[in-house]
Amino acid sequence: LIDRAQQLSFRFDGNRFEGFKGDTLASALLASGVRLVGRSFKYHRPRGVFSIGPEEPCAIVSLGARDNVQPNIKATLIELADGLVAKSQNRWPTIEVDVLSVNDHITSLLAAGYYYKTFMEPKRFWPLYEKLIRRAAGMGKASTAPDTNRYERRYAHCDVLIVGAGPAGITAAQAAASSGAKVILVDEAPAPGGWLRREKLIINGLPGHQWADQAVVELQERRNATVLSRTTAFGYYDHNLIGLVQRIGGEVAERLWRVRARQVILATGAIERPIAFANNDRPGVMLAAAARGYLNEFAVRPGKRAVVFTNNDSAYRTAIDLQDGGVDVAAIIDVRADKPGSRLIEAMGERDIPLDRGSVVTRALGRRTLKGVEVAAYSPGFISRSRSISCDLLCVSGGWSPAVHLHAQSGGQPDYDESLCTFVPGESQQAERSVGAARGRYRLSECLEDGLNAGRETAKDCGFKPDDSLFGPETALVELSASSIEALWSVPTTSRRAKCFVDIHNDVALNDVRLAHREGYDSVEHLKRYTTLGMGTDQGKTSNVIGLALLAEMREQPIPKIGTTAFRPPYTLITMGVLAGHDKGPHLKPVRRSPMYGQHEKLKAVFAPNALWQRPQYYLINGATAKKAVARESLAVRNNVGITDVSTLGKFEISGRDAGAFLDRIYVNNLSSLKPGRIRYGLMLREDGMIFDDGTLTQLAADRYFITSTTGNADYVRQHMEYWLDVVWPNLDANLIDVTEQWAAVSVAGPNSRRILDRVLTETDLSADVLSHMRCTTAKYDDIDARILRVSFSGELAFEVYVPSGYGEQLWQQLIEMRKEYEIVPFGMDALEVLRIEKGYIGVGSEADGRVTPYDLGYGAKINLAKDFVGKWGLSRPALHEADRPHLIGLEPLDGRSPIGVGAQILDEPASEGTSIGHVSSAATSRILGRPIALAMLRGGRYRKWDTVYVADPLRGRKPVAARVVDPCFYDPKGKRLKM
Repeated sequence: LIDRAQQLSFRFDGNRFEGFKGDTLASALLASGVRLVGRSFKYHRPRGVFSIGPEEPCAIVSLGARDNVQPNIKATLIELADGLVAKSQNRWPTIEVDVLSVNDHITSLLAAGYYYKTFMEPKRFWPLYEKLIRRAAGMGKASTAPDTNRYERRYAHCDVLIVGAGPAGITAAQAAASSGAKVILVDEAPAPGGWLRREKLIINGLPGHQWADQAVVELQERRNATVLSRTTAFGYYDHNLIGLVQRIGGEVAERLWRVRARQVILATGAIERPIAFANNDRPGVMLAAAARGYLNEFAVRPGKRAVVFTNNDSAYRTAIDLQDGGVDVAAIIDVRADKPGSRLIEAMGERDIPLDRGSVVTRALGRRTLKGVEVAAYSPGFISRSRSISCDLLCVSGGWSPAVHLHAQSGGQPDYDESLCTFVPGESQQAERSVGAARGRYRLSECLEDGLNAGRETAKDCGFKPDDSLFGPETALVELSASSIEALWSVPTTSRRAKCFVDIHNDVALNDVRLAHREGYDSVEHLKRYTTLGMGTDQGKTSNVIGLALLAEMREQPIPKIGTTAFRPPYTLITMGVLAGHDKGPHLKPVRRSPMYGQHEKLKAVFAPNALWQRPQYYLINGATAKKAVARESLAVRNNVGITDVSTLGKFEISGRDAGAFLDRIYVNNLSSLKPGRIRYGLMLREDGMIFDDGTLTQLAADRYFITSTTGNADYVRQHMEYWLDVVWPNLDANLIDVTEQWAAVSVAGPNSRRILDRVLTETDLSADVLSHMRCTTAKYDDIDARILRVSFSGELAFEVYVPSGYGEQLWQQLIEMRKEYEIVPFGMDALEVLRIEKGYIGVGSEADGRVTPYDLGYGAKINLAKDFVGKWGLSRPALHEADRPHLIGLEPLDGRSPIGVGAQILDEPASEGTSIGHVSSAATSRILGRPIALAMLRGGRYRKWDTVYVADPLRGRKPVAARVVDPCFYDPKGKRLKM
């Protein structure tokens, strides 16, 4: 089916080759005589093309050149294009001469789980170990350059989604669409038909691939049917949500689809299995169906002289097609002594193909390419003396495994079918069903009939009337199947050096499975993790059933008793770029700037991200260093006055008759008793009793409140309140409005802050008698209403001035212009951090890190247990009240000068390898106090005041610092200054 009129040039490992339109990279390399295409994962053994589809375990390459490289792409899925550049992976310096192939000669040191045992002692060698592991790990090398491709996202709904455009999928789509249902048919290949493109089958008098093309054209003419080619269904999620990736090329590289379907039909086909025998990974060893697929679809002879090794009838079709296609089939090695039937024996006789029944291939000969095989008579537990057969192609068929991956992802549990020696889809947990080969019905006639019936049934389930006049297509060829099978998972070998691979992709040999079983890793999930069998990008496509069967033999239990491992999305490799879509570079996180951003730039502010906002970290005025800037800013607030931009705080208004009742349920405090003009500090919990956020609540009127939250949590606080208001308590008369961007805000803090604002604001009295701490009022600023909150996060006399966003820059500029007269200093987040640590105020994300309760921080008095609130019952758990829970404490170094680092661990003894009893959550060097200070979470900390502990900070290369446990409030503990 290649187009010989369009010749294409491509490069592989720097060498130039020719192919044709319709080729894959794998078929073009095989046609060009290339057998060695890569090196294996662990042992760096030579590997060639093994299969023809997404199950390919060996031919994995990097695509592209220079800065635009995509690693780990299966050559069997790469459509050939003119100018395509690819290179082999996992080799150095070249694919022919790979230094790490020495691993193949020291396999006893690299057995399953060797990394758990080898890299433990001595610990001082860990830096070396890490370098070696990182250098050897992985397959391809990811590009460090930006991804220049463009990706799109689409959302769709349909009545019936059909995955797989093979014979079963096509007839299912025809039946469902003819009923009027909205149908989407997806297939990962460029053209429809599936295995019909690789077989000599006749449907309705047409070659199978032509029938498929014609059927899909008719589907596309229907307004209620959509056909997506080059589209992989990579994940099946809850409520019939299917993730699709469509490869487009050109201006748009790929498109991510999220499709919600009422009914799903999985026509994903089946995957042929290999058989484990000595050196079964050599280049030239190939799955039998893949060999005939390359011959029939791409006109590629994958070898000159072939041997076919099988335990079922389907491989005989490969022998027939290869012989008819000009490949000399030296023999069919069939482990079954009494199979196949007379018709197949006659077909072999007509073609002079020797048939060796009751025999097995015991070993593949050669290294970089197959030279021959060793064959011996076989009966369970006994192998006779072997003989050699010369060949350059070995076609192996160990049976077929339905692709149950999406079925399992949907929540279904596969069942074991003894007659097929494999797992088939079990009971569905969502509105999905598997058809055709995907449920073990391998004959073409069965697939066509199964698809037709499934299409009718799903249409009926969606409320449509099936078209009973639609008949299934007729086949004109008696088929071979894989149902006549004799279980053979591995061939015994007498060679201690030869490797019988169970998982060719991950270099997991039969001896690795045996070792895992001997060492007690004999559950399927333990086996998977200990040996890496079925892990990573492969998800066990060719290896899973074999590995489970061998484990069952070792445990002397039936295979169904062993079960299966979890099948996780994605089904096959997808690019990270398509998941990110447009969310990359500057679009990954939209940058938010306060109205005063331009003024901050003029003052040489250094910005740091806080959630999506760019906030000033400090100001490098007059050439100051960062350290000096933070010290100057914090001292200015303590001794005179400073201003900081707090526009980024989350700001919300709650109004309505039940606004107070709603806030009582959201916060631990009693807020319904608040009076207009009063402010209260509020704590918000998660349902498990852990602190979620804090902020201030101001009552503007009897039925109206103004709320602030932390900058970083603002979006989550809004979502949290909306959920409880809209979902849990929809009967409450309360309305939530996010007004974060409607208000610009400046905090004016310091002993002289009142004097400054008296110059700026009018029609208000800011005196302590009228506007005391935790009260609010209104004022006039330039003839507009301003909202004034008497709150402080610095511990000094402070006011937060809120004006409409359009006036924010003007307010800031006016305050800055008064700098010379009043020595006003702008201060950033770093200075604010020093100020709040001096006062012992908690920070959400540092002290309140999602693992602490109000009791842990000493805020138990703020909780009103007489009412119900979110998190109350989680907070009542006994474990959250144990005496040795971490408590908030302060730390001071005994010598008064040794710095204490954030994240440092706290020990009872000075030894740096002791058991941690807490950690430092915040730390600063206080200029007003003249010493380093820190806030920390210490086990039973509130009972350990004045104790000496040791702060270990090995990441910074420091020795443990002796420190004294003190109250968390270091400065003005009685709060006299903020009440001035």
